[in-house]
Amino acid sequence: MGMTRVKSPEQLKSMRESCHILSLILKELEEMTVPGISTMDLERRAEELCVKYKVISAFKGFHGYPYVLCTSVNDEVVHAFPNNHILKEGDILSIDGGVVVNGMVSDSAVAVIVGGKTTPVAQALVDTCIQALWAGIKQVKANCHIGDIGHAVQTVVEAAGFHVIQELTGHGIGEEMHEQPYILNYGEPGEGTQLRAGMTICIEPIISAGKPAIETIDDDWTIVTRDHSLSMQHEHTILVTETGYEVLTLRPGENVL
Repeated sequence: MGMTRVKSPEQLKSMRESCHILSLILKELEEMTVPGISTMDLERRAEELCVKYKVISAFKGFHGYPYVLCTSVNDEVVHAFPNNHILKEGDILSIDGGVVVNGMVSDSAVAVIVGGKTTPVAQALVDTCIQALWAGIKQVKANCHIGDIGHAVQTVVEAAGFHVIQELTGHGIGEEMHEQPYILNYGEPGEGTQLRAGMTICIEPIISAGKPAIETIDDDWTIVTRDHSLSMQHEHTILVTETGYEVLTLRPGENVL
């Protein structure tokens, strides 16, 4: 896992295209997530959209991962396989995907409430995860530290009474899905690696409503909360600029907090 490098103008052009196409795919999947469908329905549509946009999945085949999407429902934290289990109103879901354009990788996840209504705790968890992501994003600029981002995320999460799952982190991205540095969801301002303009990173708060202990189930991929409390992930690919940031995977119509 090499250090994420400052991207060339040509690489950034491909990154922007990769991220934009991913944003369109995730937007469509978010809109089709209604009670009565399965996460396998989302997977099939994602495969069709990769063909439509002439991109390849960054996930399928990555270390042997068998699907285009990770679709983590309720107590599933990350890396959950799409399946035929029917989603119902009030379920919470993270749809995580990535695509490759000219060798450049994008990665993003969207937090979804199935049917738009859920319990107060689940609603607060989803809202907090989204707010924490944006709090982290707002720290990004040339010469900021990883700790600035992590501290901002952690502050929002813990103020809401939730927990950061510390073993799971964001990362650099570009020619590979996971490049250094790790973008932790906790930390102290001014600590950790300094970012440079032209680097591309993924910020992805991964949080739980209960205790932050996790375990991997028998498929060797799906991570769940050990106490089966609700969990959520929300993620964007970000370009570091001289004066701030550019959210490369911003979805059409997405609220910017």
